[in-house]
Amino acid sequence: MLITEKQLRAYEDQGFLFLPECFSQTEVGIVKAELPAIFAEDSPRRVLEKESNIVRSVYGSHTTNEVAHRLSRHPRIVERAMQIIGGKVYIYQFKINAKAAFGGDVWEWHQDYIFWRNEDGMPTSRAINAVVFLDEVNEFNGPLIFIPGSHKEGIVDIAGRGAHPSGYQNSPKWISNLTASLKYSLDKGVIAGLVKKYGLVAPKGPAGSVLFFHSNLVHASATNMSPFDRNLVLVTFNHCENVPIVVKEPRPEFLASRDSTPVEPLAGSILVS
Repeated sequence: MLITEKQLRAYEDQGFLFLPECFSQTEVGIVKAELPAIFAEDSPRRVLEKESNIVRSVYGSHTTNEVAHRLSRHPRIVERAMQIIGGKVYIYQFKINAKAAFGGDVWEWHQDYIFWRNEDGMPTSRAINAVVFLDEVNEFNGPLIFIPGSHKEGIVDIAGRGAHPSGYQNSPKWISNLTASLKYSLDKGVIAGLVKKYGLVAPKGPAGSVLFFHSNLVHASATNMSPFDRNLVLVTFNHCENVPIVVKEPRPEFLASRDSTPVEPLAGSILVS
């Protein structure tokens, strides 16, 4: 289950590691079968696209859905996250990003860690995202776009947008962390400079592939104008020694878990047993 030294060096250099077809189509099908019920849940954990009924994201499903719970503890992602991070990890955030066909909106250029530091009090960027492709990700359906190596620049410190995003005026303040108008999005000049230095890459591949990426890696994704859905599960693992400090206005548990109990990987057959 572990990654090779060559793969680890590639992650350290590029800020991401792409592993195609880690999960079988049967396993992917089991997870996808849960999506209609998860997306139908009317709760604060579900975020809709601006001025529509299209689901953008659902957070914290691993605490309410047994299949999501099992996936979040699968050794194919947990053991590799522990190897990359260098120690015990816990689940900081679990979300399903649903970039729907003909309706999935953008994710602006950003780094994840600035949200976790500023909003949640996370001390360092010693956290990693594990992304499981539930659909084929191609050049047409809004793949994640990375600036490879940009994590080595550290955090790009910017002031956050203050107002609620358009279309979300009646939502909690933390909604600005989750919409197409992100609170800590990076400006065009910064992105142009980073792209000139490092280039661009968009990892693509079949359903069941897994993508790990650093919390300071600059990334974005475009609108999905294709007829192909692009559903992703993203599990953020934080090192157990990197627990956030107490903040004045903590975000909900489903956005930033304060349960730092180490994750124990389940059996490799857990999704189909």
